[in-house]
Amino acid sequence: MLGSLLIVSGPSGSGKTTLCRRAMEAGLTTYSISCTTRAPRPGEQDGVDYHFLTREEFDRRVAAGDFLEHATVHGNSYGTLYSDIEQNLLAGRNVVMDIDVQGAASIRACERPIIRRAYADIFIHVPAEELETRLRGRSTDSEEVIQLRLHNAAMEDARRGEYQFALVSGDREHDYARFTALLTTLGMRTTLQD
Repeated sequence: MLGSLLIVSGPSGSGKTTLCRRAMEAGLTTYSISCTTRAPRPGEQDGVDYHFLTREEFDRRVAAGDFLEHATVHGNSYGTLYSDIEQNLLAGRNVVMDIDVQGAASIRACERPIIRRAYADIFIHVPAEELETRLRGRSTDSEEVIQLRLHNAAMEDARRGEYQFALVSGDREHDYARFTALLTTLGMRTTLQD
């Protein structure tokens, strides 16, 4: 059987990365590691959190057609290597991708048969006041970056109707239970059989 590809989007601070990582640690899915040109945050590791690339290396890989999707967000480039996704799906592994709305739209429009058969997506929505509390609680961004992320979150939230599923975020355990229920449901789709 072909694995499922679940695209997970939501604003910075929505908990999407935590949901994806927990599902991977529980053995429910394989997590797609994106490439980025942004600098690592404290504690992040190359090849674990992201593939950290120089701008020149990223641009070279774009020109070579290596990315399934790529976009510039908050002044940095992000992308997903097609080869990583295809290899996992063909091996029957479910893949989650934590990407922004631009990347999701790009993959949603992908004409590759493997991607079209495996595709599903979910938007993680957090009410504005709660999102601001979460962003400030991380203590990793300047006020200017927080304001930019809040502005971008409003723009992203306006596109949640493009997604097949939406999760209104509450507490972490409730979010995770609902997220894993979706993964279980996706694993029962008959359209993924060869």
